Amino acid sequence: MQKLVLIRHGESVFNQQNRFTGWEDVDLSDKGYEQAHNAGKILNKNGYNFDIGFTSYLKRSIKTLHYMLEELDHLWIPVEKSWRLNERFYGALQGLNKDETIAQYGEEQVLKWRRDPNEHPPAITKEDPRYPGHDLRYKDLTERELPLTENLSETMDRVLPFWNERIVRAMRRNQKVIIVAHGNSLRSLIKYIDNLNDEEVTSLEIPTAVPLVYELDEGLNRIRHYYLE
Repeated sequence: MQKLVLIRHGESVFNQQNRFTGWEDVDLSDKGYEQAHNAGKILNKNGYNFDIGFTSYLKRSIKTLHYMLEELDHLWIPVEKSWRLNERFYGALQGLNKDETIAQYGEEQVLKWRRDPNEHPPAITKEDPRYPGHDLRYKDLTERELPLTENLSETMDRVLPFWNERIVRAMRRNQKVIIVAHGNSLRSLIKYIDNLNDEEVTSLEIPTAVPLVYELDEGLNRIRHYYLE
């Protein structure tokens, strides 16, 4: 049996302000910093240690992992960052207040944009300052890889190659792995690992900064999963 730990980053400033975040690189809130340290303390209390960590390119996940590893005295382990673990790209919704968006478009439509695996939020243009092609960290991505909008299925399509090529490879070497990412990139992984259907993944809620442990068999199939508190 092998254990894999998944964690959604601590509360961000945009979470606190009830805004769509996506690839916007906002920091953790004060509460988010506390949550990250607390998650590390929970892992430490339960005797966890790791050989490698994986995060997105976004500071809220990078910092969450850093503060957790600080609590574990594990700052020395290698950490691999990838844009493929980024949050879902919310297009023109990024930065908008969710309540105001509901008031404008209706709760049903906003829920579809947020959770329907096949529903696209309104797209941005390449001239929009939110277009990731303007950001240095994405300079090596192809035009096809740079999103204007993204649904959950497309998020899953970019997450799974990284899962198979990098994370599974580490686990095949019996490395103890921790992944700190985002609500929708983790939702994509959980949909794959648990073989969830579209309806099940639509209702899936992932709390911020609570370690989710997956116990996997030798074939890396799920045995069970549970949150540590």
